[in-house]
Amino acid sequence: MKFTKLAIPVAASALLLTGCGAEVESQGKGSGKSTVKRCGESVEYTVPKRAVAYEGGSADKLFSLGLADHVHGYVMPPANPPVSESPWAKDYAKVKMLSDDLLNKEIVVDAKSDFVVAGWNSGFSDQRGITPEILDKLGVQSFMHSESCYNYPGHPEKLTPFKGLYTDLERLGRIFQVEEEAEKVVAGLKKREAAVAEQAPKGKPVPVFLYDSGTDQPFTAGNQVPPNDIIKTAGGKNIFDGLEERWTQVNWEAVTQAEPEVIMIFDYGDQPAEKKIEFLKKSPHTKELPAVKKNNFFVLDYNEGISSPRNIDGLEKFGKYMRAFKK
Repeated sequence: MKFTKLAIPVAASALLLTGCGAEVESQGKGSGKSTVKRCGESVEYTVPKRAVAYEGGSADKLFSLGLADHVHGYVMPPANPPVSESPWAKDYAKVKMLSDDLLNKEIVVDAKSDFVVAGWNSGFSDQRGITPEILDKLGVQSFMHSESCYNYPGHPEKLTPFKGLYTDLERLGRIFQVEEEAEKVVAGLKKREAAVAEQAPKGKPVPVFLYDSGTDQPFTAGNQVPPNDIIKTAGGKNIFDGLEERWTQVNWEAVTQAEPEVIMIFDYGDQPAEKKIEFLKKSPHTKELPAVKKNNFFVLDYNEGISSPRNIDGLEKFGKYMRAFKK
């Protein structure tokens, strides 16, 4: 994997938002300012007018809240599926595609952006010279996906991936002063999540291996990314849910020992699912796995696997798969 108007009264918003970690301090209704957590750090924001979103997950979060008019553009690396496939394709069409490469400081400065949404170490990067701290010095506001905050230097925050998704939507709602819309969106997503959980098969969870990429060593999902919650909620068990990591490299021996009965294939632009399945069926490391011998593959779309409202689309699809699954 290569690594997205009406302000409710302050007292009501405090009751609503503290459960998912959003800040309760406010400058008052209609002030245009709010204090919201950026990972574990409290930051004062002014309502952005020229937001830049990195990858589909960041843009989807903004568009799902009806914020297209506040978005100047997006950066979309090749791994992302075409934006025409998004539920918010019309919103993508209203804004600019700024780059098909990785996020960098020059893109943000050239766009005269006042707000950047990305993940820590997937968008923001010390190595590439674009971090919230650097942008702060340039007078550019920034926001990080909560699911990427568990190892953010100085201000870490650890939330389960789905809780991180809901927290982000609520925090973005507060920043843009669309709290009522955020409340509706989050309530709808939680209702859909609960419906899948209620229908999940009972008994011992089915062991599931997420295959992202890699031949000599596989790249997979730890417990800090949405597929872990997708698998768990639908009645499975990520065989690497003990790893306090996001996307991480493991070894084939660990996969073999876990004997996964389902393999979730992470599908993205430059490494299509068909090629990955073909490799797994031929590799001596994997061809004898129960999931491979029984052809138990589930394909998860890229934007359903990174932090995004579309996580719940992926959950519903995998939930349906698991309800039909027979050992």
